[in-house]
Amino acid sequence: MTKVFARILELFEAEGINTIFGIPDPNFVHMFHLAEERGWNVVAPHHEESAGFMAEAVSRMTGKAAVCIGTLGPGVANLAGAMMCAKVENSPVVFLGGQRARITEQRVRRGRIQFVKQAALFEPSVKYSASIEYADQTDEVIREGLRKALSGTPGPVYIEYPSHVIQEDLDVPPALPPEGYRLVGQTAGPDKVAEAVAFIRAAKQPILLVGHGVHTSRAGEPVRALAEAMACPVIQTSGGTSYIAGLEDRTFPYGFSAAAIDAVVKSDLCLAIGTELGEPVHYGRGRHWVANEANRRWILVEQDPQAIGVNRSVDVPLVGDLRAVVPQLVDALEDTPRTATPELAGWIKQDAAHLAELAETAPSGMSPVHPARLIVEATKVFPKDGIMVRDGGATTIFGWTYSQAKPHDVMWNQNFGHLGTGLPYAIGASVAEGGKRPLMLITGDSSFQFHIAELETAARLNLPLVCVVGVDYAWGLEVGVYKRTFGQGSLETGVHWSKNTRLDKVAEGFGCHGEYVERDEDIAPAIKRAYASGRPGVVHVAVDPKANSEEMPSYDEFRTWYAEGTQ
Repeated sequence: MTKVFARILELFEAEGINTIFGIPDPNFVHMFHLAEERGWNVVAPHHEESAGFMAEAVSRMTGKAAVCIGTLGPGVANLAGAMMCAKVENSPVVFLGGQRARITEQRVRRGRIQFVKQAALFEPSVKYSASIEYADQTDEVIREGLRKALSGTPGPVYIEYPSHVIQEDLDVPPALPPEGYRLVGQTAGPDKVAEAVAFIRAAKQPILLVGHGVHTSRAGEPVRALAEAMACPVIQTSGGTSYIAGLEDRTFPYGFSAAAIDAVVKSDLCLAIGTELGEPVHYGRGRHWVANEANRRWILVEQDPQAIGVNRSVDVPLVGDLRAVVPQLVDALEDTPRTATPELAGWIKQDAAHLAELAETAPSGMSPVHPARLIVEATKVFPKDGIMVRDGGATTIFGWTYSQAKPHDVMWNQNFGHLGTGLPYAIGASVAEGGKRPLMLITGDSSFQFHIAELETAARLNLPLVCVVGVDYAWGLEVGVYKRTFGQGSLETGVHWSKNTRLDKVAEGFGCHGEYVERDEDIAPAIKRAYASGRPGVVHVAVDPKANSEEMPSYDEFRTWYAEGTQ
């Protein structure tokens, strides 16, 4: 016989899941104890919202669903922000919530301790909300949750785990593999693949538009093969900023690179993969796409058939899992690869020269440091094969333009814009990688403080993480909003905080390595010392508040989809 909590672990193990985040309570101590016995990564952070972000990072790094838990009542309430974030970020996270026994819920009583009806609260924020009411529903409810989380557009699910079923016994067969109960590896129809390949062969100036889904599905290798067969530039969406190994030189960020804009404007075919064609790419029909729209064909690889044609019309929809569809295209093009797009070499040279120019011209010699120079100096010493994590408003905008690194894995919260995800994302990503790869979190001070207690979690796990924090003692992006709205010298209510805070000292208090920097030339040595310390590190970099709020690069481009948008 198998206990319900053990069966839940077995069902997750069949999906290749072996990590769980959360703060255990009586509902989950049995599950956590057994999970550790079975060799799972069991990570207890200091806040359930952090647990959700950590689980989301694991999902992004593995291409699988991930799991976190919240204790009944307040613990589940703390998961709410991470649930909404996972929904908007299209992350398949299974949120398990504890709950009191149903006999307690159904009583007509007032003043019940640590109780609220939870499942109905989260229905709008997840793809599936359910409860294991009876022990023999365990398999069907968990499988339906995984099926919903991973089908169509991926997303989170909420499953309640009431205390009355925890210790019940089940007589069940071995857990089914994924293909035994849900659709796995859906391919596109051969007629549509043939139609898409014909368009690719006929194109003179094709581009690959690569989004967030390519990274989260871990599909870099087949996409690299497709880009090489198409011999074309790769355009990153703002959510798809991980560089695919082997394509670094020909990959340009949409909107923030002259080469990218030129390639988009001149393109006569766009093959979009792993992207919703959302607002940050002007829905594929506004701004940079307008001039040559009449001459451009569109191919969209999309797992959710209901997403086809919503944001723009598509000539060839390839409905299926991109991990299965992209190899179909590669195989079809194998014997007749295209010759290189005529201007590709020029775009590569142009983009490399622009990056070098940015490194040369970023303002230097200031104390506090100019935020552009912070990005340049920090990313110059980004570790080989490292994982880059971004957080913050102004800091991220400077990072878009001035980063000198081309990391293969980038973590940040682009769709939802949820500040404070950086440190939990870094911890989750490192747990997923077994702590083997170095991580660099580049963030602003305000964002960093959302979940600063997780420095203890990083120290406890001894993760190879360095947090580079640009400190202006303010909500820098919002300071800029005040200045643009009301003019210089106006009140800037609620956006400034104490200048006595020393984040390097806070880090030391959590058992991490701390560094304080206020000059350009000291940034790289401080980062190197932090990595060499053998502990997680925090490098507190004092940045110029005026520059941080007034000199954000490419802000006019950013405003075209953030402030005004393309309606």
